[in-house]
Amino acid sequence: MSYVMSYVAAFDLGTTAIKGVLVSREGKAVFQHTLPLKTLFSGEYKEQDPRDWYRAFCGISRMIFENGFSPDHILGIIMSGQMQDLIPVDGEGNPLRNAILYSDGRAVEEAAYINSLIGEDSIRRITGNTMDASIPAAKLLWYKKNEESKYGKTASVLGSSKDYVILRLCGKMMGDITSASTFGLMDIHKKRWDGSLLQTLAIPSHILPELFSCGEQAGTVSGTGAEQTGFLRGTPVYAGSGDAGASTLSSGITRDGEYSIYLGTSGWIAAISKDVLSRPGVFNLAAIPPDLYINVVPFLNAGGVHKWVSDLLWPAESGLGKYDYIDSLLENSAAGSGGLLFLPYLSGERFPVMDPKIRGAFIGIDNETTRSQMARACLEGVAFSIRQGLETISRDSVKTIRLTGGGAKTPVWRQILADVLHSSITQSGGDSEYLPSIALSGSVFISRGLAVSHEDFAASLQDSKKALRYDPSISSAEYLDAQYQRYLKIYPAIKNLF
Repeated sequence: MSYVMSYVAAFDLGTTAIKGVLVSREGKAVFQHTLPLKTLFSGEYKEQDPRDWYRAFCGISRMIFENGFSPDHILGIIMSGQMQDLIPVDGEGNPLRNAILYSDGRAVEEAAYINSLIGEDSIRRITGNTMDASIPAAKLLWYKKNEESKYGKTASVLGSSKDYVILRLCGKMMGDITSASTFGLMDIHKKRWDGSLLQTLAIPSHILPELFSCGEQAGTVSGTGAEQTGFLRGTPVYAGSGDAGASTLSSGITRDGEYSIYLGTSGWIAAISKDVLSRPGVFNLAAIPPDLYINVVPFLNAGGVHKWVSDLLWPAESGLGKYDYIDSLLENSAAGSGGLLFLPYLSGERFPVMDPKIRGAFIGIDNETTRSQMARACLEGVAFSIRQGLETISRDSVKTIRLTGGGAKTPVWRQILADVLHSSITQSGGDSEYLPSIALSGSVFISRGLAVSHEDFAASLQDSKKALRYDPSISSAEYLDAQYQRYLKIYPAIKNLF
């Protein structure tokens, strides 16, 4: 193959959409497209049909070639995907039920059982994390107990949306070490499934997928996969990473004092370190460079709150798109939202509280409350939640915060975060919606000897011109600090209502 015209096809299989991008050796996106996904809600249950993921993946893949690109020029395929799912499949790779998503809270009893059986300290020592209802290990026990006939047909249990697509594309039951860090069964230091946990929980090792590092080749496109997507049979398919790994990589953070904030449907704060960080609320992941770790404070409610308030307040007759309309409301809003507060726990929450039953709440609505104040209070509420996370994870002074994800595109929200966090913020360069996939493509270029390191490749994607500086002389920090202290009192006051 001539490397002059060679590309990596990179995909991000999120909760609300699948994004595909074709990346050149220079890290430039020469094609990009997004297709939406549907989530099925029923009380605390949150599910998706894995077949929808593959249909969307095939649709975007075919569009690449319909736009004039040649399958001969694809060096490889790599993906990131939502983590902490439970995706049981049979021996033919067919899903036995809808995927149980990361934010699904049905496995509370099973998580408590695992904690009592093994011990919280032992679980954290082995996995680097605590056990709760969001962890696939707990969901697997729920599945085994409540859907016994389906469990008996289960050949493998996958943990990320992209793992199912890879299975369909090349017939390989696999997982990556970043996603597996969230499963509750992997030894985070040895990077393999822990036999003692499997034995204690009576989970057979053969139903868990083979684990790979991000840049390792997991398989090749099968004949059937080629027919369905347009990729050539035999095109290398790489293991890829859970979405948190790709997002952290794309942010360019590499040392202590640097933090990445991701604003997708859900969100997280991430730092890079040489070992796990044992602090309450901190989740630890194996990083894409396998000798490093990502210390994460995850929260369920981020960009999803922005979408919810946009759907709620948008009048169709306005003549504007709903996000343009919300932007216009935000541009006419003032810091502190007139005293209005919003607890953003629309989907329950896992940090700073672990409570799948809690729900969101406006506090302080009166006869003068406006749509602008309601919209801004929602985004300030998420910013306050992020501040709680940053105060938990930060070891020393905050030197750098880089912002990624779809929520980073909202200008007023970026300023809100700078003011609430008392820190300058850099929005990662390029189109932040596709940036994690572009950064992930570096793993393929590195494996093919066409790039030096993840750090160098990710650094080339940053744009210092997108820095948003925090200026305490003109910000409303003092007022927002007072609002934050009031915000901290909301959950303790209302938690027993749910």
